[in-house]
Amino acid sequence: MPSEPPQAVLFDAVLFDMDGTLVDTEGLWWQATAAVARTLGVELGPADTPDVLGRAAEDVAAHLLATAEPGPLATAQPDPSPTGRARHLPDTAHRLSSIARQLIDAFAARITKQPGGVPLIPGALDLLGELHAEGIPTALVSASPRSIVHLVLPQLDHDFNLILTAEDTARGKPHPDPYLTAANRLGVDPRRCVAIEDSPTGIAAATAAGCRVMVIEAVHGLPSLHSLRDVT
Repeated sequence: MPSEPPQAVLFDAVLFDMDGTLVDTEGLWWQATAAVARTLGVELGPADTPDVLGRAAEDVAAHLLATAEPGPLATAQPDPSPTGRARHLPDTAHRLSSIARQLIDAFAARITKQPGGVPLIPGALDLLGELHAEGIPTALVSASPRSIVHLVLPQLDHDFNLILTAEDTARGKPHPDPYLTAANRLGVDPRRCVAIEDSPTGIAAATAAGCRVMVIEAVHGLPSLHSLRDVT
């Protein structure tokens, strides 16, 4: 009896978020953010989740500062540049930079203290191995800075075709820029990419970029390559 023909590959690349998708680090990021928030007199709660998880350190720093000092950042001024980002006077810019640095340092400290490294999401290495065996391009599209990504990469033991970090786009998630940039650098149509995400922020970014999105939960782990073929 003849075997069934292999199922056609319906995508050209797989784009992975990192924290909470490949490695179980979102709890560490929350702990780091909560610790820095307390130095500003802020106690994090469930309402802060969308402004913390899946966001770049600079965005979280702005959220913490705005929460600590209610009202719009008085020193923010419209920036006519194409990025559309707010422009801050030197004092506020310095404070935001300092808070972001504290967040990154606190996160890095918690990562490096993990015995045996940070926990991997179940199925992460299996899926990465399947994609490598099939020759399907992969990209890591993370809201974390490059310094954090480099701490985690050795545990993933995978040669990504592209690594995109928080420093690589003017706007981070939930804007589509990270995923659009990743697809462009890989030379593929974002509509022919599967983005694997876990947070509402990342899901919004990938969806806005036009990617096919697979949402995962850490407790259930990552799917097999066969399951990815069913993503529409």
